[in-house]
Amino acid sequence: MHDHDVPPGPLKHCQVCGSSHLIEVIDLGHQPPCDALLSAEDLDKPEQTYPLRLFQCPVCLLAQLDYVLPADQVYPPTYPYRAGISWPVVEAHREMAASLVERFGKGFAVDVGCNDGTLLLQLKRLGCEVMGFEPTNVASIAQESGVPTAQRFFSDTTVSDALGTRKKAHIITFTNVFAHMATLGQVMRGVTSLLSPNGVLVIENHYLLDILERNQFDSIYHEHVRTYTLTSLEKLFSYYGLEVFDVERVPRYGGNIRVFVGWKGAREILPSVRQLQAYEDRYDFAGGAMRFREGVTRARDDFMQFLYGVHGEVVGCSAPGRASTLLNYFGVRRSENKLPWTGELANSLKLGKYLPGSHIAVVPNRLLKDENPPYIVLLAWHYGKEIAARLRAEGVKSRLVSPLPFFTVMD
Repeated sequence: MHDHDVPPGPLKHCQVCGSSHLIEVIDLGHQPPCDALLSAEDLDKPEQTYPLRLFQCPVCLLAQLDYVLPADQVYPPTYPYRAGISWPVVEAHREMAASLVERFGKGFAVDVGCNDGTLLLQLKRLGCEVMGFEPTNVASIAQESGVPTAQRFFSDTTVSDALGTRKKAHIITFTNVFAHMATLGQVMRGVTSLLSPNGVLVIENHYLLDILERNQFDSIYHEHVRTYTLTSLEKLFSYYGLEVFDVERVPRYGGNIRVFVGWKGAREILPSVRQLQAYEDRYDFAGGAMRFREGVTRARDDFMQFLYGVHGEVVGCSAPGRASTLLNYFGVRRSENKLPWTGELANSLKLGKYLPGSHIAVVPNRLLKDENPPYIVLLAWHYGKEIAARLRAEGVKSRLVSPLPFFTVMD
């Protein structure tokens, strides 16, 4: 079986099937890690950047970066993301938890990369025993909310250390983290050591076809080592005696794939799997990648023409990790009235910091209402409708700008 763990540095073969025939999808230049936020003292210091290129394997259809950063550099203890402060994320986790319990029943549920415990808290309220794995200091927030959490990277070793060898999970979830770990083999061995005979592994991540079709180049950053298709996931699981028995395309983050996985032969394979397999078999990935690059270039040119041609101040709203890819590829740099700052939720761990590369200040959202600038760029554009409704309800009169999937002045 192919060794699915890869060390930091250049990655020249497919991490899933091992093929060395990789095709470039897009080159986004050299960029800093998207969540390497800066303090005011850091602004005059040099920043470390790394290649940010996406390649695809034509054999198993996996897309992946060709340069991998060390895990402790991408996910330091001070990692600033919190799931529970975003109400669309909380609502999505509430719906997901209810669906899982209704469909598969209550049991021992483990969430990998549980962050602040938002999903597990919902599962716990529905009667499940829960456990989380989270390597950053955000684990303390999960623990304080009553979610048992091991502040460790997930692997076969850490599963054994935390739970022993006899404790088995009825449900294991990875929500937008399964693309992140370069030590994929360790992760999969952890899954197979933990999953019960009738257990269900549920994985949700960005879906490559949604990225290509909606110009979502900003979902490409160093945390996302891999971007999946159903074909690539099925190939990966086949090495470990697992198989996909159901699949959904869900709208989160601009388009995700959610797969339901069990031991081979344990569950009936539903028609959804064959339908998406057929869709991928027909899809023209070379043509999709070409249209993707053209769409990204057009979005960049349209946005920069707007930014430096419009009169009046332009500021941002939100500071998701994906905004760093967008801003740095577009070539945006903080200036006096062109994105000097971006508003962020009041309990965000990013407040008072500066975005890497662009050096845009992260400030409290209340400034959007207080200042009512002429234009606000929705950097979390994938939640554009929800954010626009909230801003209008708060009395913000500014014109709202969406940079993707195509540049749009919304109103």
